[in-house]
Amino acid sequence: MPWGHLGAPAKKKVKPRTPVGERIYAVGDIHGRADLLAALLARIDDDLDTRPIGDSLQVFLGDYIDRGPNSRQVLDLLIDRQRQHKVLCLKGNHEAYAVQALSEPSVLPEWLKMGGIATLLSYGVKRPARDDDLQAQRETSAAFRRALPDSHLHFLLHLAPSFSYGDYFFAHAGVRPEVPLQQQYERDLLWIRDDFLLHEEDFGKVVVHGHTPAPEPDIRPNRINIDTGAYATGRLTCLVLENDQVSFL
Repeated sequence: MPWGHLGAPAKKKVKPRTPVGERIYAVGDIHGRADLLAALLARIDDDLDTRPIGDSLQVFLGDYIDRGPNSRQVLDLLIDRQRQHKVLCLKGNHEAYAVQALSEPSVLPEWLKMGGIATLLSYGVKRPARDDDLQAQRETSAAFRRALPDSHLHFLLHLAPSFSYGDYFFAHAGVRPEVPLQQQYERDLLWIRDDFLLHEEDFGKVVVHGHTPAPEPDIRPNRINIDTGAYATGRLTCLVLENDQVSFL
């Protein structure tokens, strides 16, 4: 038997878990790939049919729009999903940029550089004739608002910044080390990278996140990254958490 400090038996590390009888499906960054999302939703439905459970929750980690070709269709699918299932959609940094562009047209050039042009085109909106022309930015912002269905605006305005469940904490990008989970700043939840990714100590709960593409899901003792770069790789990842088990669709 392993022994700890002063001869006391060492504590066996307890695996993180969800509440008994509950299952979570967590989906990484989609980025306009409505085709991959539709296929993955069908797989989730098949899994629920094959392995029924009393309570399940589907958590989407943000970055639904930009880069890929079908941002508008992605939001349609997610809004429809919310009507039929228990679903929680978190905010990503790309959704934050899109909302900001509606009220602050001057951010359009930066948003377009991050892939926002693909979102505008999916709504039938042309990019500004000149990115550095404020009037053109205002006109594009106004055209985007006119093209954006009210249901899509409501969706974008009511995304949660984070979610805690069992021994897991869900956020788009990650968390600031040494800051209690309930006191995290939204900017860190949406944007943080190295300070979070390089931290090897416990965060209080296992953080499930996206934001930083990886070839495969990256499972660490303190975090799980499920952004597999769907818009470029064609691989959209779904993490399944049930009791103390971790698996993938």
